[in-house]
Amino acid sequence: MVRLSITLAAALVLTLGLAACSKPAPPAPTAEQALALAPADARLAALYAESCKACHAIPDTGAPLVHDRKAWDPRWKQGETVLLDHSIQGFGAMPAGGQCAACTPSDFNALIRFMAGREDPAT
Repeated sequence: MVRLSITLAAALVLTLGLAACSKPAPPAPTAEQALALAPADARLAALYAESCKACHAIPDTGAPLVHDRKAWDPRWKQGETVLLDHSIQGFGAMPAGGQCAACTPSDFNALIRFMAGREDPAT
């Protein structure tokens, strides 16, 4: 019984310690900030402006706002493969191909990572 209590206490301390170490998601960008955001790569910035920005940089369109980690995290947890499939095949209000006929699967992946605020592979 004592051994079980020690094990449970250690598990609780470890869980609380890990929770304390995790960084909270940054706040969602304001509407003005969202409109100003663009990928650093010029080609991706052009694709984003032409195909993604109209929905993902304007609040209340139903699309997750660019760099809004709180909105993107549940989607991100589905995996990049699922998000890529949703971009290519369409999903809900997301049109097939995301209105980007020029986008390759690599472009979609880079744009998804940018919009989700996950440009850094460590995030």
